Amino acid sequence: MNDIFHVLDQGFIDLCMYQFGYAQNDPLSSFGPHVRSHYLFHYVISGSGTLQATDENGADHTYHIRSGQGFLIVPQQITTYWADEIHPWEYTWIEFDGMRVKEAIMLSGLGMNNPVYRSSDKNRTDTMLECMLYIAHHPKESSFQLMSYLYMFLDCLTRSSASRTVPASSSMSRYYLEWAFAYIDQNFHNNISIADIADSCKIHRNYLCRIFRENVGVSPQEFLISYRMNKAIQLLRTTNLSIHDIGNAVGYPNQLHFSRAFKNIYGKSPKQWREQLSKNVTVQVKHGTVT
Repeated sequence: MNDIFHVLDQGFIDLCMYQFGYAQNDPLSSFGPHVRSHYLFHYVISGSGTLQATDENGADHTYHIRSGQGFLIVPQQITTYWADEIHPWEYTWIEFDGMRVKEAIMLSGLGMNNPVYRSSDKNRTDTMLECMLYIAHHPKESSFQLMSYLYMFLDCLTRSSASRTVPASSSMSRYYLEWAFAYIDQNFHNNISIADIADSCKIHRNYLCRIFRENVGVSPQEFLISYRMNKAIQLLRTTNLSIHDIGNAVGYPNQLHFSRAFKNIYGKSPKQWREQLSKNVTVQVKHGTVT
């Protein structure tokens, strides 16, 4: 088996990448059964293989996938996949997630009940493959460079899928979501409420909650907390500010409230997270992996 495998997690919010790679598989080489925490997409370049996956009701289904097709694995789905014995597949993959991913996946028409990607636009599919291979073969490029290719990949995936759907009233939902995202970005450090966000969009808070649930997969409150915690991670990683100052900078003037919210997301306090980061860097330097 000829494999390329890399991990990247830079803490982006709308769209983030966890791992990616490329593989020329041996006959009958398999992976699973396994459950993912994020979305994982494979595109088959040559050969063929089989995917066994659960649907939304927990029932198992078997899909035979060939070159020019792909398959999407969604979070918490149980999957096993293996290469064909005669013509083992060669594929590239990306594991990704983010606040905007559920919306994109919904537009693509892919999901637990329909995991197989089939192209309706060869040019966009070719561009999608180019983006995936660029990411797989250029792991040392800057995270922003790689993320630009990830955005292009997701756009091509969404627009080239033969299962693509366009929900009714998506344009108005998109308008209000974009307004809400901008308001949060400009005011997350202030003491804002969901009512404040809805008022800025000139819509009722119940409608705001519904379009967030339908398009983002979380409530506005959950999105705001995740946004603030991601900003806190960036400050913990790149500054020497005190925990109190960081909490204040992301909208938590009460350090206890900040630490509690942070621990609910990451499983440890901001202080513990920073200490762990410092230990990891020390170990990397000791072993010569950081110059």
